Amino acid sequence: MKTLNQLATGQIAQITHIDATNQTAQRLMAMGVLPGSTVEIVQVAPLGDPMNISIAGRRLSLRKADAQCIQIK
Repeated sequence: MKTLNQLATGQIAQITHIDATNQTAQRLMAMGVLPGSTVEIVQVAPLGDPMNISIAGRRLSLRKADAQCIQIK
């Protein structure tokens, strides 16, 4: 299964699952990062962390560790 942190700038994917064992899963879901949502990688910082995403008309910054718990297709 592919995770969000594996995408490059400009790529679009659909979220299939969020690892609920991760501490930040509830926070991510409260911000609209939900299974079934379409997400686009807008920008990745020069050293690779954090990454900016666009989801549901909003832009969020995620650490790669948090993006790794989001499965996509």
